[in-house]
Amino acid sequence: MLQMKLCGDPILRTTCEPVDEINDELRATMDTMVAMMREQSGVGLAAPQVGITRRFLVMMTPDDEKIFKMINPRIVSYGDKTCTMEEGCLSILGGDNLPVYANVTRPESVVVEWTDETGKQMSAEMSGVPARIVQHETDHLDGKLFIDYLSGARREMVMRRVRRHKK
Repeated sequence: MLQMKLCGDPILRTTCEPVDEINDELRATMDTMVAMMREQSGVGLAAPQVGITRRFLVMMTPDDEKIFKMINPRIVSYGDKTCTMEEGCLSILGGDNLPVYANVTRPESVVVEWTDETGKQMSAEMSGVPARIVQHETDHLDGKLFIDYLSGARREMVMRRVRRHKK
């Protein structure tokens, strides 16, 4: 049974190892992660968020609800333009048991390569919200959280809300 890991759990700060075998267990885990993501009204979920230190994630484009299951994803290029948007995370919850949000500046577009659940090599150029989601989720695979992009004062404001959740 997969369980969400929350801010403060050391696994969220772990650099994940590449997936070396695509099998039925991995596919079932990714299917479960998609269900968890949808159940919690999220748009992305990375393996360390459910306690697995391997490089895979699931994400959904909000507009058309297309699901991506990415194994060993790698962002190979970033666009020149940046944009600031509100981000939240299913692993960073406030006192109301809902994700805490903050504005984060990221590249507006990316090119990402990955292997899908059938073993096929994939590549896509993403922009806007899908680009943001894939950057956020691949950061998880490197032990990075969206709060790492915030100023010290803003991060402390977010963490005060997180600490209220833990009480």
